[in-house]
Amino acid sequence: MSALVSQKKNLFSGETLSGWLFISPMMFGFLCFFIIPVIAIFGYSVTEWNILSQDSTFVGLQNYQEIFTENEEFWLVVRNSLVFAGGLVPLNIALALVLALALNQKFTGVVFFRTVYFAPVITAGAAWAIVWSFLLQKESGGVNQLLALIGIDGPNWLREPNWAMFAVIMTRVIKNVGLNMILYLAALQSISPDYVEASSLDGATPWQRFRHIIWPLLAPTTLVISIVTVVGSLKVFDHIYLMTGGGPESGTLVLAYYIYERAFEFFEIGYASALAVILFVLTLVLTVGQWLLKQKEQ
Repeated sequence: MSALVSQKKNLFSGETLSGWLFISPMMFGFLCFFIIPVIAIFGYSVTEWNILSQDSTFVGLQNYQEIFTENEEFWLVVRNSLVFAGGLVPLNIALALVLALALNQKFTGVVFFRTVYFAPVITAGAAWAIVWSFLLQKESGGVNQLLALIGIDGPNWLREPNWAMFAVIMTRVIKNVGLNMILYLAALQSISPDYVEASSLDGATPWQRFRHIIWPLLAPTTLVISIVTVVGSLKVFDHIYLMTGGGPESGTLVLAYYIYERAFEFFEIGYASALAVILFVLTLVLTVGQWLLKQKEQ
């Protein structure tokens, strides 16, 4: 009994109350802008609600049934989302690792190059997408003009189905690779040089040192980077909205943009909420799957 009373006193002590006061803004924001909206989305997903008429009718699982059985476009959207993630994630991680290994060396100007590669991360996403939409124009775009100098007739990157997805993936990779580079760079600098020196004395080649020493020690960082990159790739919106609008021929219509389209162009809030729940579940499954796979490998 005395232990319980002591615990209650500690809970309401001045130091503990100060701690609660410090974290209360973050907890308030988390509650208002995450927990409550997520609960609301699940509630909206079982209704038929047109935002213009404000009429809301409970329909149970009808929205989900229509999505999976009657909407053929949904499967195209899922395929596009997985293609986008499948192209972006490995490319982003591989490029970030290569840059981190290169910039972990000591040479003149290394700080400058780190800054250059990280700069796109802090650039506004909307501004980045708009600039690249001009650079990737068919005739006047800077990319095609550079290709013309070496005799290559560049495609209309954002208006041809075979190139639009590739173009959006590449611009997204260039935008965000700097963040993963910094995470890998921090992980590399935390590795004790004794491991590398010992392997060098044992006659290990640079590839053997990387494969058997450095790469295994980077596994926790790789797991974090993989999860963050996958989640970010599945909820991409700004690049699609500003660069392609889901086109051409729905070739870049991904799930996050499809949710926006259903909610704010067709005003089907209940249907869009069901799509958002599906995106949430898909993201959760892929995240947990990556974590379990890494645990199994260890």
